[in-house]
Amino acid sequence: MIERQRLWISGCVQGVGFRPFVWRKATQLRLVGEVCNTGRGVLVDAQGEHESLQALEVALRHDLPPLARIDGIRASVVPPRADWRDFSIVDSRDSDGAAAIIPVDTAVCDACVEELFTPGNRRWRHAFIGCTDCGPRFTLTLRTPYDRAHTSMAMFDMCEACAREYRDPVNRRFHAEPIACPHCGPRLRFESWHAAAQGEDDAIAAAWRLIEGGGIVAIQGLGGFHLVCDARQASTVACLRERKHRPAKPFATMVPNTASAARWAHLADRDTLLLNNTSRPIVLLPLLEARPDALTGIAPGLCQLGLMLPSTPIHYLLFHAALGQPPGLGWLYEAHDLIWVATSANRSGQPLLIDPDQARNDLAGIADGMLYHDRAIAARCDDSVVLSQERADPLWLRRARGQVPEPLQLPRTGPTVLALGGYLNNCFTVTEGRQAWVSQHIGDLSSAAACRALEETVESWLSYWRIAPQIVVCDLQPDIYSSRLAARLVRERGLPLLTVQHHHAHVAAVLAEHGYEEPALGLALDGFGLGEDGNAWGGELLYVNQGRAERLGHLTPLPLPGGDAAARAPWRMALALLHRLGERRHLPAGADTEAAARVHMQIERGINCPQTSSLGRWFDAVAGLAGICPQQSYEGEAAMKLEALARSVTNHEILWRIDNLCLNLLPLAERLAGERDAAAIASLWHTVLARALADWIVHAMKATGLTTVALAGGCCANQLLVRGLVEALIDTPCRLLQARKLPPGDGGLSLGQAWVAMQQWADTPSSSGGS
Repeated sequence: MIERQRLWISGCVQGVGFRPFVWRKATQLRLVGEVCNTGRGVLVDAQGEHESLQALEVALRHDLPPLARIDGIRASVVPPRADWRDFSIVDSRDSDGAAAIIPVDTAVCDACVEELFTPGNRRWRHAFIGCTDCGPRFTLTLRTPYDRAHTSMAMFDMCEACAREYRDPVNRRFHAEPIACPHCGPRLRFESWHAAAQGEDDAIAAAWRLIEGGGIVAIQGLGGFHLVCDARQASTVACLRERKHRPAKPFATMVPNTASAARWAHLADRDTLLLNNTSRPIVLLPLLEARPDALTGIAPGLCQLGLMLPSTPIHYLLFHAALGQPPGLGWLYEAHDLIWVATSANRSGQPLLIDPDQARNDLAGIADGMLYHDRAIAARCDDSVVLSQERADPLWLRRARGQVPEPLQLPRTGPTVLALGGYLNNCFTVTEGRQAWVSQHIGDLSSAAACRALEETVESWLSYWRIAPQIVVCDLQPDIYSSRLAARLVRERGLPLLTVQHHHAHVAAVLAEHGYEEPALGLALDGFGLGEDGNAWGGELLYVNQGRAERLGHLTPLPLPGGDAAARAPWRMALALLHRLGERRHLPAGADTEAAARVHMQIERGINCPQTSSLGRWFDAVAGLAGICPQQSYEGEAAMKLEALARSVTNHEILWRIDNLCLNLLPLAERLAGERDAAAIASLWHTVLARALADWIVHAMKATGLTTVALAGGCCANQLLVRGLVEALIDTPCRLLQARKLPPGDGGLSLGQAWVAMQQWADTPSSSGGS
């Protein structure tokens, strides 16, 4: 008996070869009907024998294309049609409600790389080669549904050969929306900004010659420009630092393959998998001790190296040129000494550049030339960053290209929420039902351009998913731009506003990620967040339940002499700690007698000297005592260099006190103040702090009867500290939840804000107060 069934399919089913997959399965099963993209996903309208329809649904659930993912299938039976003779892919249909998931960008696949370097192939050395299994998606998308007409490829008309491939169901490029070839696709161009290109026709060769000669080239990638130079040329790296006003922050690097990566860093099997992940993230790996000086200036004072593999055909073509264009494919798997700086192309504090004209203007004086093309970048998207961990899951420190806009699944449904994150490492979140879309990394909101980028990206995302928020959420701190934007949006749209304390949001993000809704303890180890008492928080023990948080305890407060100035100058924090200990003779590196006297007077008189319970500022103080980073040039520099110096040591002393669930670290500080060796200070600090935090957790579990603890905050990126904490809790009943899919710091903050709003909504849907 002939039946007809409609299947409404949601998930990552657009731009990943899903419709061609459905067509092939339906044709094999002798079904008739059609499949199309809709605003909500994919609609399969199939007709045939009952057994064949069942077999199709089984295949949809268990035999998907590599990049596809199904979140839900809604089926309905409708009357059969007499006019269908075959199964076809038809034009997209719009629909009301939330839009479909836009697929993430992925690195060029092995099959396309093989074609790229096969002479005689019609896409030989084509810089924009791709197929249904790879290439740009999100960064090309202007609106949904995901069709070529809705991407920045719309301006390129397919040639006859590409059109045949696009229509051929057995071709790897069947309905691959970015399909192109040298005859009909985008054009790659190179321009030198300091010398004539001397008639150079090969843009790749010209760019490589400039890099080889010690130049810096701005290269257009999937989600923005990179600044690229030879990482082995110390003078060029120093020049890039000077031009970019980036004195010490580590640079990311790129190598041709994992065999080459092993020449610079320790690689385990898990690291090879991370490097080869289709998102091609920057992977933080331990630097080889045998080559500590080979990359002078790449990661000063650190023991980790950020490495990534090529993600685009342009990258592969450049490496091929650097190796003298060897024949065949063997070079793709051999170890090479090539390693390039590949850092985000922007001036300090500005957003990543995506437009060649703007790059030409903004990068003058930084780059010496530009390799670019005429396929517009529709969505700015920086590189993702992941920390490889020996005895734990990888930790994502920046979630961007290749990871976004993949949604996260929440424990339950709730209102549509727009949560705008914080000031540093800004990301925002929009929710619909049980799905939460956490945006790509926007960056610090320290410039007008960065603030505009946040506004524009918010508008784009609301448009992508056709979401009209029911509530807007922001940080408790009112003067940061994300909070000011939230206030403006609620005025314009007539919506309620919810403010969420910073560290409550950190803890809530971890609980949301793990789908945990019962009462829990939260330990927030962070840099700064405005507390409900108006002070600077950052080392907080919280009780969290149903969107509400209660502060149970905190770290010993320290003075912040000069406010934000203290966060930039660890010598100031060291003096604040010494003052707290009653020790005024010790002068940390960076402080002279006169400066120390001024700071001590400032503390005593309480002039611009708030108190802070921040663990991040404790790290700064200890780094100041060790004399390793008197002045910070980037966020977390002192803490990262302190971790790099530390070694595992055995110490069983109880150098802390716990009073009324507050952790007093002054006994440890007094011991550290008597040390003069920087490595000894760093090692003792990490070892004892991990044990002290574990003891704090145990005291809290006994006091509350709770055993589930969410660990959150920027300090959780410290591997040595977290590993020591986990080991110290092994023999306790503690269930420690940690961030895994999102960063533990401010990159995950907005998810926590959104989850708090969803939990509070049932009780106070028009809430506008704090949490």
